[in-house]
Amino acid sequence: MNMEKVIFGFFIVLALTLNFGFFIGDIDNPQHHHVFELFAAVVVSLISTLLKFGDRTHLGAILLATSLVADLQLIIAALIWGWAEHVNPGGMTPEIMVSIVSLSGGALLANITSVVLLVAETITMRR
Repeated sequence: MNMEKVIFGFFIVLALTLNFGFFIGDIDNPQHHHVFELFAAVVVSLISTLLKFGDRTHLGAILLATSLVADLQLIIAALIWGWAEHVNPGGMTPEIMVSIVSLSGGALLANITSVVLLVAETITMRR
């Protein structure tokens, strides 16, 4: 068993599951989306991106691109949350929460793409 591949797969799947956990729930209800879950999704997504650097294959480039998309959307969602809580005089509104969860949904699609590509690569790999 290749421990590097295990760690790589672990972080890709963890990024997907954390993002899904944050995404699920009423889209406009802040009580259904916890800020620490978004923070964990951002951190794990960044770690999985770092693990994708160095792979010089075409598939590695696509995996890196999907991870960068997820990172960008999750970071923007976190920035919007911070702005809503600390700068916006109206605080967190349902409209702002919809934007945050929508960005998380886009990142979720990028994470699903990464996992599908990882599974496809694993299936086609010869021993």
